[in-house]
Amino acid sequence: YGTTTDYISGETIVDTDDERYRQKLAKLFVEEKGYQKIDLEPRIKIETLFSKSFVVSTIDLVVSLEQKRVFVVRYGPGSIVTRERPALAAARVIDSEYVIPYTIVTKGEDAELLETRSSKVLATGIECIPDKNTALNLLKSVSFAALPAGQREMELRILNAFDKEVCCVGGPCALPSAPEG
Repeated sequence: YGTTTDYISGETIVDTDDERYRQKLAKLFVEEKGYQKIDLEPRIKIETLFSKSFVVSTIDLVVSLEQKRVFVVRYGPGSIVTRERPALAAARVIDSEYVIPYTIVTKGEDAELLETRSSKVLATGIECIPDKNTALNLLKSVSFAALPAGQREMELRILNAFDKEVCCVGGPCALPSAPEG
């Protein structure tokens, strides 16, 4: 579709069907849930390299309140359940000092709110995304502790495995008109 302007950052980005859902989610957080744009960090990258497989994972949105990251939001089409594990892994490793306490997985029209440490689904449906006041209340009962020793690498490996893009039975993804395509 060409390009569009990112709702949060104002950057010019590629306009796709998936990006339209991401922009709709950003607007939901600001216009309906009461967050400020400065509370939202879009497109955080996590780079991993395991077994000669370099993967760049993009985390759609991270929500911060009171100088702490509170939610990781990961969008993906299809089944929400298949998005849970890599989203939880991301929430466990984005910040090296502590586990982000909550994870939201969504396909744009449905969502799940999970407690990151236990992986427990706390609520479902797009309405389960907490508004800012609810999130501030949730902050009162969470601890911002680091991962147990040795678990960080395991979570990075999980993120690497889930986010690896493979086309053509392991070959590179090429444009149809490209010489290698």
